[in-house]
Amino acid sequence: PISGVSLWAQPPRAQVALGDHLVLSCVLAAGPLSFSWHWGNSGALLGTSPRLELHHVGHNDSGWYQCRVSNGDSVTKSDPLNVTVL
Repeated sequence: PISGVSLWAQPPRAQVALGDHLVLSCVLAAGPLSFSWHWGNSGALLGTSPRLELHHVGHNDSGWYQCRVSNGDSVTKSDPLNVTVL
């Protein structure tokens, strides 16, 4: 089973000004792995790499983000991270 998935944001605390750049990174010390990024309650798929970049962040980008990691046998999720657009 996979464990120890961490979610990091730049800028720190995931507070980003309108129009700025946001980088979310999903970190796990194991491989080979596949990644997926999801937003909000819808679970909308946003990307499939360990890093998610949002350029020109808008108000509609606020919300909860989560990374899911799979090794082919099992899937684990990061804790959700609340992104606030100021």
